[in-house]
Amino acid sequence: MSDIILKGKAHKYGSNVNTDEIIPARYLNTTDPAILSKYCMEDIDKNFVKNVKSGDIIVAENNFGCGSSREHAPIAIKAAGISAVIANSFARIFFRNSINIGLPILESPEAVKAIKSGDTIEINLNEGIIKNVTKNKSYQSQPFPEFMQKIIKAGGLLDYIKSTGGEQS
Repeated sequence: MSDIILKGKAHKYGSNVNTDEIIPARYLNTTDPAILSKYCMEDIDKNFVKNVKSGDIIVAENNFGCGSSREHAPIAIKAAGISAVIANSFARIFFRNSINIGLPILESPEAVKAIKSGDTIEINLNEGIIKNVTKNKSYQSQPFPEFMQKIIKAGGLLDYIKSTGGEQS
């Protein structure tokens, strides 16, 4: 399987960024990714949507995605153009929802500590290598197992299942 390489600018946040901050409850009357993306991170970063470019990466400290189990949060992040999230730790349901929709998330305390907002980051999902291009430093994360790489490449679990006709490979 060919390497999955992601590259973008870092947008850094602290600990306990919850799903209400990622996508406020007042916007949950839709599941349309295009609409959700317009309000992503609105309550903690008014300029997030204006500043994010396709491929950018969120970097956060502890317990990213805590709070309610809504799938809207990773959908809004992915639809806003974010290619991956790096954090010290994630809420378990956010982790699962992210993989289900094809949003790569990586845990790497060393990377989180060193990366600053605006740094250019490159991630090799196959090897679990996070490179801070701006500082020319590399950090290790857990590589994605092949089946998870297939889910991410397909755009999420449902698209992966459709592409395999329900057969596991």
